[in-house]
Amino acid sequence: MKVNKINIKGIVSESFLSPLLHIAKPPENLYIKGTLPDKKMPVVAIVGTRRPSAYGREVTQMIASDLARNGVIVVSGLAAGIDTIAHTATLEAGGTTIAVLAQGLHEIYPATNKALSERITKQGALISEYEMGEPAMKHHFLARNRIVSGLADAIVVTEAADKSGTFSTVAHALEQNKEVFAVPGPINSLLSVGPNRLLQQGARVVLSARDILDVIAPQMVAQQQRLVFGDTPLESLIIDLIKSGIRTGDELLEKSEASTAEFSTALTMLELHGTIKSLGGNMWSL
Repeated sequence: MKVNKINIKGIVSESFLSPLLHIAKPPENLYIKGTLPDKKMPVVAIVGTRRPSAYGREVTQMIASDLARNGVIVVSGLAAGIDTIAHTATLEAGGTTIAVLAQGLHEIYPATNKALSERITKQGALISEYEMGEPAMKHHFLARNRIVSGLADAIVVTEAADKSGTFSTVAHALEQNKEVFAVPGPINSLLSVGPNRLLQQGARVVLSARDILDVIAPQMVAQQQRLVFGDTPLESLIIDLIKSGIRTGDELLEKSEASTAEFSTALTMLELHGTIKSLGGNMWSL
């Protein structure tokens, strides 16, 4: 696929890339592989640790999928972990995702994301400020983060340790007057220290995509009709079982044939998502 080169001075107002005209140290050129939206649309950057827990994977998938289904473009950095999950979930939900790279588009880092990068070019684009042949370097990743946040209307941190590089993106977001959201997590988890601290410092809490849409695109909330489906096969199965008339948690667990831990996680995510509700006495309904 052809790589297009765009000079920042040639970007027109209200185009998808126009927010980059207003960031500190805007890139001189951008190299793009894939297709960008024709106009400015709601964009959310999802970032976090490269080694997420099961909880981090679950909530990232949930939020990215729901944003994509609501027409929001998801941006991230194609790194292992949260970035990869956000990109993948967006693609699987039929949405558009943009990956900002820290090297030339001639190579993909990490190499394990090569197949993912090819999928992204068919439902979005790869972007880099570095020329073909420029390798990935440590300072490139930090510089890349200003573009990730610069393209977005809001930044979501789903899971990150206290000293995570994720906070470079958050710092850029704050400088750019972007909305910062964080997913609360268990206080005994090292990977929840980052988001929980952001919440202490005034970040907006996010329990579902609706929390983000209410702030950056309330008109989309008013227009869209909520569909009832899960973000994982197990969640979808639980929804189908409840639709069939099963209400008790014990019977739902038995029919799902999932482990108790997997079932409990799926049930919790569906409740946080607002898809199901507790009737008390271990009874559930949509």
